Amino acid sequence: MFVSPAIRPAHRKVFEGVASRPEMYALFNRHAQAPFDDDRMNGTRYVGEWFEITEAEHDHMLEILPPLFYRGDMFAMREFLTASITSVFFALTIDDRSRWFHGYCDLSDRQSPDRMRAEIIARESRPVRAMNAQEKLDHIWSTTGPDFRGYADARFPADLRNRQIVLVYPSAQGKIWKLLDDLTAQEIAAKLPVQFRHLDETIAA
Repeated sequence: MFVSPAIRPAHRKVFEGVASRPEMYALFNRHAQAPFDDDRMNGTRYVGEWFEITEAEHDHMLEILPPLFYRGDMFAMREFLTASITSVFFALTIDDRSRWFHGYCDLSDRQSPDRMRAEIIARESRPVRAMNAQEKLDHIWSTTGPDFRGYADARFPADLRNRQIVLVYPSAQGKIWKLLDDLTAQEIAAKLPVQFRHLDETIAA
């Protein structure tokens, strides 16, 4: 179910749960191993990704540098990740509860932060906790250490190069590198935390 970065959903949750400070910084670096191709250089690989953080991490990031802008319930980091992509932080009230989020927005589109805000609220207002298939794969990628994930290289056919790969451990073969998008339902369940394995699955918007 390979989905090119260029045609992935406009906004996508890449981590289930509330990220701690070490997890937040690891999520900032979830594409650190990516090849320096057009998707990385122009920000396509990052833009639209979001995840939940704590109030302390939200406030910590606000204090690092004066924000590029601060309006209402959001602010943007002054330092751009690449091209016109930067971090936007949100302090939102969802179902009468205060929550905090980080997302990568393309500020060449002035409406990008508002659309992400609306998407986060819609996604997190679901009456039943669920993860769609892409969210499960993104969570696995986000929580897999750099030594156990990578990008397809010369060991793979040319048409598979630069796609995300992870180590799996089939009993008969010891360990092998496998395309993230080719993980079986059993392999996905094995790599997800126990509390996420049996969540209802939704269809990606």
